[in-house]
Amino acid sequence: RVSVLTSGFWPGPPGQACNLPPEIQECCMRFETFYLAKHTGRRLTWQPNHGSADVKAIIGKSRHELNVSTYQMVALMLFNSHQSLTWQDVVLRTNIPVEELKRHFMSLYVNPKAKILVKTTGGEKEKSKEPVDEDIFQVNAAFECKFFRVKVPLVLGRSGEAGGGMSKSDCTMEGPSVVAGSDVPASVEEDRKHLVEAVIVRVMKSRKTLEHNQLVMEVTRHLTSRFQPSPTLIKQRIEKLIEREYLERSQADRRIYNYLA
Repeated sequence: RVSVLTSGFWPGPPGQACNLPPEIQECCMRFETFYLAKHTGRRLTWQPNHGSADVKAIIGKSRHELNVSTYQMVALMLFNSHQSLTWQDVVLRTNIPVEELKRHFMSLYVNPKAKILVKTTGGEKEKSKEPVDEDIFQVNAAFECKFFRVKVPLVLGRSGEAGGGMSKSDCTMEGPSVVAGSDVPASVEEDRKHLVEAVIVRVMKSRKTLEHNQLVMEVTRHLTSRFQPSPTLIKQRIEKLIEREYLERSQADRRIYNYLA
């Protein structure tokens, strides 16, 4: 599944391109050919830092479907053609920014419940969870899990910064990440924001002009079958759409919105 968004919709700064596996590169090229044949004057830039993947894997005697990030998928697929790899090999072959790669790659071997890889320390005897150039990795043939589908959570530095550096031992596991004060994973929260905006635009395109409370009720009615959006969330997304000039406030009454074609 591919999500095509304009640059203004993507959360955070653009990610750096990485070396996708040949199988994935072929899929990307097919989609680009299909998409650019329908839309002229557009340019597609892939954002692997926002992606996820389901990887079917045979590990030891068991079969599993691993739900991982795109970066983790890129690293894991290297082991289709290599029995073992050093950390330096992984860095060079994936071309993923080192700090991001470190966070995603560590998630594959530090969590006992999702220990897809095993690390053999090379050179120094220091018991660090962070990888160093000489460390050797291979698939964990002894991996066992009673579930067919395995979600690999990401490690998170104690500072709480997703992309920041981690100390040699200070790392915790992150679920999928959860929004502060909420039980909703951050990725789901982000998807909901885009969904709310899409519904607001759809309603306003149909109605042209609506008062704030009426718009909130309409959006809530459309989304009730999927989730219950809060009035605060709807208001925030309305403000964002006004900033991007999809809507405007009425000059006569600021609680009335007009759709901008």
